[in-house]
Amino acid sequence: MLTTKLYNLIWISTSSTKHFVEKDLEVSMAGRVFMITGANSGIGRATAMAIAKRGGTVHMVCRNKDKAEEARADIVKESGNKEIYVHILDLSETRKVWEFAEAFKRKYKALNLLINNAGCIMSERDVNAEGLEKSFASNVMGVYILTRGLIPLLEKSAEPRVITVSSGGMLVQKLRTGNLQTEIGRYDGTMVYAQHKRQQVVMTEQWAQTHSNIHFSVMHPGWVDTPAVANAMPDFHQSMKDSLRTPEQGADTVVWLAISEAAATKPSGSFFQDRRMVSAHLPLAWTHSSQLEQQKFMNPPPPPTSTIDTLEPVYCITVFCDPVQQS
Repeated sequence: MLTTKLYNLIWISTSSTKHFVEKDLEVSMAGRVFMITGANSGIGRATAMAIAKRGGTVHMVCRNKDKAEEARADIVKESGNKEIYVHILDLSETRKVWEFAEAFKRKYKALNLLINNAGCIMSERDVNAEGLEKSFASNVMGVYILTRGLIPLLEKSAEPRVITVSSGGMLVQKLRTGNLQTEIGRYDGTMVYAQHKRQQVVMTEQWAQTHSNIHFSVMHPGWVDTPAVANAMPDFHQSMKDSLRTPEQGADTVVWLAISEAAATKPSGSFFQDRRMVSAHLPLAWTHSSQLEQQKFMNPPPPPTSTIDTLEPVYCITVFCDPVQQS
C-alpha cells in the first residue's frame, strides 16, 4: 500500500481556499439535469446536495437501494428540491451499465452533466459474474461504457460537461496497456486503484479530443474522509483522519467544475485540484505515456479470432459500446 509519507506528498492538506471566487458558485441550476454516480455517500452525496440546493435536477446512480433512498430523502428535505431521482446500478456489471445508458437515453430528453464519482478499492482480487476483475470493471469499464453510452444525449443538451473524480494516487502510476485485469503479479488493491485513476485521466484527455462540443474534466478532490477510504484503507484513515478533508471540501471542485462559468473557460480534458488546472504528472515524473500507448488503450486492434468471452476487458468495452455489434 501507499505509505503515509507518499500520501503526504500527494496533497494531503486540507482545502486551499484563498484563491476561491465564491460568486462562481452563486448560480441557479434550475432547468439543468445532472447525473451523479455514487451519490448516496461521501463526495457524491455532498455534490448532489450542493446541486439540489441550486435547483438542479439530480439523477442519483447508486448500488445500494436503501442507502440511496435514505440519501435522497435527506437531500430533498434539506434542499426543498423534489427533482431528485434514484437509479440502482452496479457499475461493475458492465452489460447492465450499457443497458442502463440505453434506457436512460430513451426515457429522458436531456442530460447536461455527467459526474463519474463512484469507485471501488478491493482488498483482494475478485471477479464479477462476467469473469472480469471487479475494480477494473467498476472504475474503468463502467465509467467508459456509461460515458460513451450517454455522449449522444449529452451532445444534444445545452452546455454539456463530463467530470470524473480521480485521485492523487494516480500520480505514481504510468498508464498500463497490458495486464488490465491484474492477473499477473501480486494484487495490491490500492495501487490497482491508483492505476485505474490514471486510466480515467487518459480517457478524459482522449474524449476531449474526439468530442469537442462537450467539456471534459478530471479532478483530484484531496484526501477525503469518506466511508470508502475508511473501509479500504483503515490504517491510513486512522493515522490521518484529523488531516482529511470533509466530503463537502472534497466536493467543492466537483461542484465548481459542474456549475461555474469560469470552469467552462478552461481547456477541455484538463486535470484540476482546488479549482485550479494542475499537471497530471509530478515534476520530472516517469508517468508520461506516448500518444501511441494512449491510443492502444482506448482503441485496441481486434484480435485475429475471438468471442466476447475471450476478449481482454478493453476489447469488451469496444464491443459493448458499438451499436453495430449489439444486433
